[in-house]
Amino acid sequence: MSDFHDAFASAFSLIFDLNADLVEIIGLSLKITFSGVALSALIGLPLGAAVSLLRFPGRGAVVVVLNALMGLPPVVVGLVVYLLLSRAGAFGVLGLLFTPTAMIIAQCFLITPILAALTRQIIADLWEEYSEQLRSLGTTPARAIPTLLIDARATLLTTILAGFGRAFGEVGAVMIVGGNIAHSTRVMTTAIALETSKGDLPLALGLGMILLLLSLAINGGAYVLGDIARRELR
Repeated sequence: MSDFHDAFASAFSLIFDLNADLVEIIGLSLKITFSGVALSALIGLPLGAAVSLLRFPGRGAVVVVLNALMGLPPVVVGLVVYLLLSRAGAFGVLGLLFTPTAMIIAQCFLITPILAALTRQIIADLWEEYSEQLRSLGTTPARAIPTLLIDARATLLTTILAGFGRAFGEVGAVMIVGGNIAHSTRVMTTAIALETSKGDLPLALGLGMILLLLSLAINGGAYVLGDIARRELR
């Protein structure tokens, strides 16, 4: 019991003293996650809206694939990205494996289907509500995509925050493609796994508490934005 008490005391000390290793790991985690989610949003939101409004051969199959990919295991994503970026892979010449860029790519692969699938449903509901009005103004489904994305901005921001929370707590894919290299690709989740296995509980607990607080902040923000979106619809 005394050991755990000492570990928690040391963890709080690391946090309040802004331990250099702790700050570095948190900063890299935020940088990678923000970059990955931003790239996913740039791809996933227009893709989801396009799949929702446009009619093309194989559209049903695309919808099924997007929905299926929402539950894609992170380790599978990590394996696919690893194979693509390894020396024998299609993009091995770029030398991106075991770099933060590889981790951003992995998170993008993981989050984009989630954002696209959720956006598709959100835009479909809006189009059902406003289609007659938009058609009366001469707006085609393709031209309505930017308008509906802007109109759904609060709900879509909630969706992006959900994707951020998913990416922030991810460990499998980033471990495979990043390698958990100190001062280079070590992020909060991989550091927690490593330090726990080493028995260095203070750093693991410190990172765990920060991760929990950030997760609560993200979910709280998503709840508030969702509540705002519901009020706007009334």
